[in-house]
This record gives sequence, structure tokens and C-alpha cells, in this order.
Amino acid sequence: MGKLGRPKNQTARREALVDAAGRAIAERGLEGLRIKDIAAEAGMSAGSVLYYYPELDELVIEVHRGAVERFLAARHAVTDEVADPVERLRALIASGLPSAPDDATHGLLYELHGRADRSAGHAALMASLFSSEVGLYTTVLEVGAATGVFTLTGPVGDLARNLVALEDGYGLHIVSRNAGLTRAEAQRLIRVQARAVTGCVGL
Repeated sequence: MGKLGRPKNQTARREALVDAAGRAIAERGLEGLRIKDIAAEAGMSAGSVLYYYPELDELVIEVHRGAVERFLAARHAVTDEVADPVERLRALIASGLPSAPDDATHGLLYELHGRADRSAGHAALMASLFSSEVGLYTTVLEVGAATGVFTLTGPVGDLARNLVALEDGYGLHIVSRNAGLTRAEAQRLIRVQARAVTGCVGL
């Protein structure tokens, strides 16, 4: 009986450590992140952290993977049930931007993406997120075009990539507390681009 329960317990402890590490990174940043910071967040000893994750980088990769999965799940949750292409595109644009400068999810993703130039694992996660987001835009643009609501001005993949890049760029300005760019203004500007490439004035 005990042997059957152990894997579940280990899984729960690993998940708790990933959550704690994510909070520690969001609060302190990656530079100078220490095992004892994560242990304090998790309410465990430093030895327990090292038992489950002997390498700090392995734990940080798991934090990145979890953040990407949650972010994509949240985007699907607000768009998948919307049938109308115009409303779906508006919802998709809104879901890709930070809710505020202190948005924890976006802050964490930008912090972790910063490791991409030094880590193949982080680079792969960043590329995977970008590809998935491009897929979300591609789908809504294709459906809109197929139903005659959108008249696309170029290859759908190009248009989708540009919209994701706008999200990323404006999102970074929002979390960096650029006083000249609010979330509402960023949404408006992305919708301006969306109108230009779809010919849909309703956006």
C-alpha cells in the first residue's frame, strides 16, 4: 500500500516545488535565485528541494514548461467557445496581453524567456509557445476567411506571426511599466493591425 502511494506523493511534492519556484522567480527574478528561496516558498528544507531537483536548472525548466502550459490553456479557455470569428479574434487579442504591469504570468514568462539564449530547453519552450500562439491566430483567421467575414491581405501564417509578435512586443512594454502604453491602448493598436489584414471594420 505504501509503495503505491509514494509516486503520487512525490508528484505532489514536485508540483509544489515547481509552484514555489515560480513564485520565487516572479518575486526575485532569476538572477541570484537560490535553493533556500525556493525551500522557504515551499515550506520545505533545502535538502528536500535538492532531493527532488538536484539541478536548479531542471527545476527552472519545469517552471517554464508549466507557465507555458497554463498560459496556453487560459487562452484556449477564453476563445474556444466563441464561434463568431470577429468576437473570437477580439477575445484572442485581449487574452494575449498582460492584465496589468504586475501580471504574474506574463512577468514570469518574460523572465524565463530571457534564458533562451543560454539554454536549449528554454529556447525550445519559447519557440513552442510562439508556434502554439501562431496556431491560435491561424485558426481564427482561416475560419473568418472561409466564412467570408475576413479578406486576408497575405499568407495566413505571416499575418498570424505578426499579430503574435505585436502581442509580445506590447506585452513587454506593459510589464516594463512604460507609462506611454496601457493595456487598452495596446489592444487598440493590435486591433488596428487586425483590421488592416482582415478587412473587417468590426474589429
